[in-house]
Amino acid sequence: MAKMVIKRFGVFSAAKLYAVVMAALGLIIGIPLGLIMMVFGAAIMAAGGSDGRAGGGVGIGLGLFYMIGLPIMYGVIGFIFGALGALVYNVAAGFLGGLELELENADAGYGAPPQPQDWQGQQQQYQPGQQQYPY
Repeated sequence: MAKMVIKRFGVFSAAKLYAVVMAALGLIIGIPLGLIMMVFGAAIMAAGGSDGRAGGGVGIGLGLFYMIGLPIMYGVIGFIFGALGALVYNVAAGFLGGLELELENADAGYGAPPQPQDWQGQQQQYQPGQQQYPY
């Protein structure tokens, strides 16, 4: 078992990762929520007559915002807090020494790859640039 310590995180690297994860979470939350809002907005427009059109339009507009705006907002917030989290970790790891991990080799049967073949002693059939291709 090997013990390793994470001394620091790349701030921009962590921020990008958090942004992508949070944007994906925004899509997972935003699309169903947006569809529900759009369906309710359409139902209000259909049932409300002339007075319900404004309320239904707001529902449809909120549905579109949830589908498009929520993932973007989640991504931006994820980027900001990913960068802040990495900065805080780097400062704390400077004082405390970092996060200690204990790693173990998962495949004990793995061996080193074979040595490359010696092509110097073999006779070449073709000169360079004159090789025969199988097609």
